[in-house]
Amino acid sequence: MNQQESKGQVSVQSYAWVILIVVFLASVAAPLNQFKVSPVMPVLMEAFGLDLSSAGYLMSVFAITGFVLALPAGIIIQKLGLKVAGLIATGCLVVGSVIGALSTTAGLMMVSRVIEGVGMGLIAVVAPAAIAIWFPPEKQGTPMGIWATWVPVGSVVMFLLAPALTEAINWQAVWWFGAAFALLAMILFAALMRMPDIVGGPEGAGGPAEPPNMGKALANRSIWLLGLAFACFNLATMCIATFYPTFLTTVKDYTMANASFTSSITMIVVIFSAPLAGVLSDKIGSRKLLITIPFIITGIMFLFPFSVDGWMISGWMILSGIISGAIPTATFAAAPEIMGKPELAGIGLSVVTLGQNLGMFVGPVIFGMIVESSGWVTAGIWMIPALVVGLIAGMLVKVR
Repeated sequence: MNQQESKGQVSVQSYAWVILIVVFLASVAAPLNQFKVSPVMPVLMEAFGLDLSSAGYLMSVFAITGFVLALPAGIIIQKLGLKVAGLIATGCLVVGSVIGALSTTAGLMMVSRVIEGVGMGLIAVVAPAAIAIWFPPEKQGTPMGIWATWVPVGSVVMFLLAPALTEAINWQAVWWFGAAFALLAMILFAALMRMPDIVGGPEGAGGPAEPPNMGKALANRSIWLLGLAFACFNLATMCIATFYPTFLTTVKDYTMANASFTSSITMIVVIFSAPLAGVLSDKIGSRKLLITIPFIITGIMFLFPFSVDGWMISGWMILSGIISGAIPTATFAAAPEIMGKPELAGIGLSVVTLGQNLGMFVGPVIFGMIVESSGWVTAGIWMIPALVVGLIAGMLVKVR
């Protein structure tokens, strides 16, 4: 009996890495489509007659949908299961990108971004919930660290590819590429996603037969503090991700391709720093340290992104990538631990995603208005108070 259980456990854990690959690819499809706006924003502003603030909404509307959907996403997963929810997520990315490619007005483009935002809002909860179910708590730091590169990988692909496609064909080619990638991810997810036998219940159920107490789960103070901290982190960093290519193009006279590559340096570095942060988090047995210390460093760094020049621009982006890999990794690993039970992971991650999308929505809108009224340097400095709030919230979270 013990030997059979051991063999069953080995089999489940072996397939866990297949699940990680599947949910990772499905996750990458979301930021890949989200960040296709930033590298070609000047082209879109001209094509749709938008000013800087209005163009920022093309990024923010993506996030507001995820914000509205975040908490319901936990319920959707409980009702429909991880597999169905994941298929809906990737399907929305496909449909939204196709509509965007066919858009001739700013209004229709906004609608397409809302549909894509539904996809991101769902997959941001589905993927870490699947990891939390397939991997034991003490070993979740490493897979969460690998998965945490989903945003950097997706954004880097678009930052490097979008300018080339736009110059060679047109901006619509970027949207068609996003649709094709999401469709491929959807097919792989449909073919390979399943639940581990040890969880119990029918395949794809996403948890035990007896549903968890949603009210009691959402009354957890620490998960809301964690969500607040992550909101503040995304509020500040999304401003760089959204507007830095435009800043380099309009202020520093970079070409669109060079501006996109330089802006992608942070995300390229995060691809390596996030998994390392996950391993470190498991080794030292602490999630909190990898949340709070990076907040302090990031707050100091926001004094400089729009005042540095020459090689220091790339240096700032590299250092930002080293630091920024820790907070998302530790946050997504901490959420299931805070909730206590694997079946509650989806609910906890919904709160984290709520904070993530709130920050992603508010950040670009506020930042764009401050830039137009007070300039780039002042706008960067005004992000520091948000990071201070995030630091305080992170320090109050009760997690190892």
